[in-house]
Amino acid sequence: MGEHDLSRRNFIKTVGVASVAAATLSMPFIRASASDTRFQGKTLRLLTWSDDTGLAALRNIAATFEAKTGAKVIADRTGSTSEMVAKLKAGGDRPQYDIITLAGVGAEGLASAGLLEKPDLNRIPNLKDVPAQYQTGANGHGIGYLLWCNSLVYNTRTVKDVPDSYAALWDPAYEGRLFLPPPNWTEAMDLIIIAAKLAGGDIHNIEPGFKKLEELKDRVMTLGENPNQIAELFRTNSLDMGGLYAPAFFPKQIRDPAYSLGATFGMKEGFYTDLMLSVMPKHRPGDTDLAYAFLDHSLDPLVQGKMAEDIFNGPVNAKAIISAEARKSPFILTPEQIAEKAIMHDNAFLATVHDHWIRRYTEIFSS
Repeated sequence: MGEHDLSRRNFIKTVGVASVAAATLSMPFIRASASDTRFQGKTLRLLTWSDDTGLAALRNIAATFEAKTGAKVIADRTGSTSEMVAKLKAGGDRPQYDIITLAGVGAEGLASAGLLEKPDLNRIPNLKDVPAQYQTGANGHGIGYLLWCNSLVYNTRTVKDVPDSYAALWDPAYEGRLFLPPPNWTEAMDLIIIAAKLAGGDIHNIEPGFKKLEELKDRVMTLGENPNQIAELFRTNSLDMGGLYAPAFFPKQIRDPAYSLGATFGMKEGFYTDLMLSVMPKHRPGDTDLAYAFLDHSLDPLVQGKMAEDIFNGPVNAKAIISAEARKSPFILTPEQIAEKAIMHDNAFLATVHDHWIRRYTEIFSS
């Protein structure tokens, strides 16, 4: 469907080859067993993002996979899903990567171009602990490995009570100190749906949502195209609140008190999630068993918990191990919270209305 993680990540322009070892901040938490030597010395080529989510995948998935199997992971990193799609398409039949991690819309594009192998789910044992809606995407061509989760972001200095409803965005107290997602992001689509529900409509009765969004027309300081800029506006105490936006955009700043960044997934209306996928290109340079082992490892309960704690993404494995300390954080999602409050995008329906909705959203906030 239209632009998605493609645009959401395109503010990062760097492309490079990553050393998995260099990305590892601490000793891997998963060790090889003496009997697990069948992949010793083999190489897996991975394509992932160049942002914090990609670095977290190198630390928590790739490095621990190396420690567990004795295999070597060579990772290319690029700034957006659209660049990943272009890279694979440009290569044609030439084997480039064994695994690519990307947004669902990119996987759909590669699958429709006939460039992906549909994984055999029986070769991924950890899938048994993943709820059905998170197991696969792109018509079975992608394996879900994390949830990109959006919430309200707020200024802990100026917002006294943690918001428990998206209705907080309409509080006149925040007039002129509010930010919303830009029109070409999926978050904007979700905000339109939320506005409709708050106004008595729903995804199929959307007009009340546009009317409600018009109330914010003169209250918005910026549409948050650049997460680093948004973080700076919080640091300088220029913003009070905004959303929908992912805490995963601010993994460093959100831990730094100077930024006064708060976020909550505790809205009574729930929070929106988007399934991120791992895919296997049809033409791969490495060992197929190794690729399946990597897919399975990405769903390991320990790995899933570490990813959630590190990067504020939601774990897909219902048995993900989240530490007692991490469970106290409002930014770190547990399997229980996801089961109770997560809302999945209806991508098939949104694809049919995307252009119209985004045009309307743009008209409201550009005039």
